Amino acid sequence: MDLQKHAQQPDTAPRKAELRASDADRDRIADILREALAEGRLTADEHAERVEGVLAAKTVGELDVFVRDLPIAHQRRPASAPSRPTAGAIPVDADDNVVAVFSAAARKGRWRTGRRIHAYAVFGSVEIDLSEALFDHQQVMIKAYAVFGSVEIRVPENVSLRGTGGGVLGSFEVDTLDSADEEAPVVFVDGWSVLGSVEARARRGKLVADILDRVQRKVDKSLRRHLGH
Repeated sequence: MDLQKHAQQPDTAPRKAELRASDADRDRIADILREALAEGRLTADEHAERVEGVLAAKTVGELDVFVRDLPIAHQRRPASAPSRPTAGAIPVDADDNVVAVFSAAARKGRWRTGRRIHAYAVFGSVEIDLSEALFDHQQVMIKAYAVFGSVEIRVPENVSLRGTGGGVLGSFEVDTLDSADEEAPVVFVDGWSVLGSVEARARRGKLVADILDRVQRKVDKSLRRHLGH
């Protein structure tokens, strides 16, 4: 190859600012604007005007303009969660089995998750809702199998969510989610569907419940200490 000739060729690769913006890019900028509004850095009118611009933006560069003057946009983001569990973090045997055969089964509300959950939906439906669950472990694996059935998984919006699986004449959909907290729980969804569906995504407005649980325990402990005096 003629290196000199190659060096003289114009760089046709688009710069990052020129790349087309995705829905995930718009959601990220909208989240930054929402936090800026909550912190008092933007007025309600400024927030509304910028959100309108975010929805109309076509490129990444156009999106960055709306948060250029906000400090949170320049903070270093933590490394994303791994795509697979750490070796030895997840046991081979399930801590909990949720089975629906020509029926429906669910795990939801205030419950403690194990490290490994198996969900089987055969001509039935399984719902696994972690939005109010208590996480005793940072890594949780959900093995989901749907045969002529459905498995629906919901997680808090401040955890990381990863998925590896597939479908045979069916669907296997996991909305990848990255938490801003490096120590936040990571939920891995694996498995497959045959003429069925497996779906996992965040439930907006729900946060990890064990954080609230720890706070409540501290309050109760302080209260008991105070009453003891």
